[in-house]
Parts: sequence; C-alpha cells; structure tokens
Amino acid sequence: MLNTTYSYKAHLSPAKYVTQLSFILLVGLLWLMLQSFQAIAKPSLKSLQHQQLNEILFNIHTYYVDDLKLQNSFVTQPDNLQVEALFSRLDPYSKYLDETELDAIFSSTNGRYTGLGIEVKVEEGRVYIVNTINNSPAALAGLQVNDEVIAINQQPILDKSIEEVAKLIRQSGQSAVDVAVKREKETELNFSIKRQQINLESVRGHLADTGVALISINAFNNHTLHDVAREIAKMQITNSFPLSGLIIDLRDNPGGTLQGAVEVADLFLDNGTIVSTKGRFNEANQKYQAHKGDILSGAPIAVLINENSASAAEILAAALRDNQRAVLIGETSFGKGSVQSLIPLGNGNTALKLTTARYYTPSGQSIDGKGITPDVSINQTMLSEIDQGVIIKNIQELALFSSLLDRQDKKQLTAKQLVIMQ
Repeated sequence: MLNTTYSYKAHLSPAKYVTQLSFILLVGLLWLMLQSFQAIAKPSLKSLQHQQLNEILFNIHTYYVDDLKLQNSFVTQPDNLQVEALFSRLDPYSKYLDETELDAIFSSTNGRYTGLGIEVKVEEGRVYIVNTINNSPAALAGLQVNDEVIAINQQPILDKSIEEVAKLIRQSGQSAVDVAVKREKETELNFSIKRQQINLESVRGHLADTGVALISINAFNNHTLHDVAREIAKMQITNSFPLSGLIIDLRDNPGGTLQGAVEVADLFLDNGTIVSTKGRFNEANQKYQAHKGDILSGAPIAVLINENSASAAEILAAALRDNQRAVLIGETSFGKGSVQSLIPLGNGNTALKLTTARYYTPSGQSIDGKGITPDVSINQTMLSEIDQGVIIKNIQELALFSSLLDRQDKKQLTAKQLVIMQ
C-alpha cells in the first residue's frame, strides 16, 4: 500500500486510524458482498458543513485520476447539492464514507465483516449469488450459488442495485433477514438468516498425490501473503519433496488490497515488474518490482480466471503471465484497472474513497474495461461446484505443466483436451 505523509495524517486523532496508514491504496470491488459498507446508493453529503465540503472539493480537485477542471465550477462556498452533482461526474468507485462505512472497510481488509456471507452479481436487473462464504450464515442456512435473490424482508428487489439490496439487509440490524430466492427447477424458497461477523478464509489449499498443489484465493486482504505462504509450506512438508506444480484459482475473486496482490506475486517471481500505477500526483506514480526468491524454485504455475476475477486478482494474474511465470486458463477477466485511495476527512472518522490512479500490467497495458484474455480459453463452471482434486486432475490431463515453457503448445490444445474442463 502507498503510505504518504500528507497533512491528512494530522486529522487521524483516533488511535485506530493512526495505526492504519494515513493514505491507503485499495483495489478491487471490495468483495462484491452484501455487507454494510456497500450500502451507499449516493454519497451522504446533505448534512456536511461548508468546511467539510471544501475539504472534499480540494481532494477531488487535487487527487482524482482525471483532471475535471474544477477551479471555476463552484462559488466561494460550495453547497451540498453542488458537491452531490460533482460525485455524479466521478467513476462509480469514488464515494464519501461515513464512520460506519469506513470501519467496515478496515474490518474487511483485516479479513472480517458483518453480513450474511454471500457474493452477488446483477444481470438484467436480477441479483444472483455467485459464491457463499464457508461457514457463513448464508452457507449454513442453505443458500447456493446461482440462486436468484428475489426479495429481502418481503420486499421485491427486481431492478434494484446491489447497494439498495445491501441497505435492505443492513436495516434488519440484529434481527433475522428474510431472504427469498428462486432456484432452478424449484419453486420459491425462503430463508431466515441472522447477520453475523464473518472471518474470511482468503486461502484454501489442496495437494494431489502427484505433488501438484492448488490454492484458491477468494480475496486479497492484509493476511493473504501469510495465508498463501503458510499453505504452500504446509503442502511442501506433506509432500516430502518440492511441489511439482501449482494451480492458483482466482475465479470469482473480486480483488481487495493492492499490497496483498503485490506480495503474493513476489512469492513466485525472482525479478521483473509486478505492476505500475499512474495518476496526476507524484505519489500515485509507482512501480512495484519483484525481489529475488521464488518459493516454488521454478515449478510451473497455472492460474485460473473468469469474468468475476477483478482488480487485485487481475494484477496477480497479469504479473505472473507477463513475466513468463504462469499460463492463464479460463475466461476473460472483469477488467477493473483503477486504484482507490482512502483519504481521511475531518477528525479521521470519515473518509473519501477516491480513484487516484490506474494500474498497468508489466507489459504496460491497462486492462480497465477490457480484462485479461487467458492463454487457454475454457468455459468454466463456478468454483464452488468443482472439487479441488478434480481441478488438479483436469489441469494435469491438459498436459499444461509439461508444456508451460513452450507457449505455442499451449495454444494448440485440441478440442478433446479442452472439453475436460467444461
């Protein structure tokens, strides 16, 4: 993460923020989960005073990734409606965060949050579950991947945004949330689920008897480096020999912290650029380089991605592929190539989450709005529907590990071989 020494640090009087870095670069969709900090339909700016509005205006004018030419846009004292109109000109990832929302982001980057434990997506106005967190209230209640959420507390949610749905869930407070879903070949199902604090398991591992290992990274937070390194070390000890290959599953990984992605990439690289960021102020222009030392000593790596692999997940995938360290398998990724910074406001209890830079892959490409195209394109099902042992077996049957050094071989796989993964 980018740690700067702007005057904002003086505003961080609460000790919990002094220890959290004065300026934090975040990437990713911030889980795409139905949790409290996502319940932001519009910036809650109506009650802010002129001093706070001026501070927000200054930060946007100075640090937003695009120059909006604001110097002549406002009178001496901007009003709330003007600042709200300004937010409508920003990208969808830039938001004003109140104290509750800011606390939730810090909790999330530390691997915990309060909610139901589901990840969702919206398609044509309908909300579908793409993942349930292990041992979460939603998973224990029986919600499943591909369930369509049709109502929350008896209120239909057709054509509602994720933020509006999240707000309905949060309004339940300590009471149980009534969730109605439609499941394929079944009628409407109803669940009563209580929101709880969830400790996220960002990494899961599986070792095959062939010595090939798989790690599934669900999101990137402050503990992901430790969790990945620990999981690989454990599997190496179990294997009694160095691993013969590794599969990194990033499907449905919506991102998380920039630092988490950089640190994990560095585990597998001896040298080279991991990612670079570019913005309008000096500190937004950074280049992250790998340090000598490959935890796998050159053993081949395959990375699985899909349309829900975003931001920090895309940074890791591109870093390994562009440095000729891994082959990418799956579907074109989401394409979120912007970086958000948390800028504390006032006394540090609120903040501005502002897009301050765009990131570029080691080959110098911006994937924003385009995504990363895999080396081997395969129409995959959801991760939660595939056993990890089966994934390893299928990748080995694709013979990718024996041909990783010959990129032409990878692109000439037969249709018979590819169908194994479908």
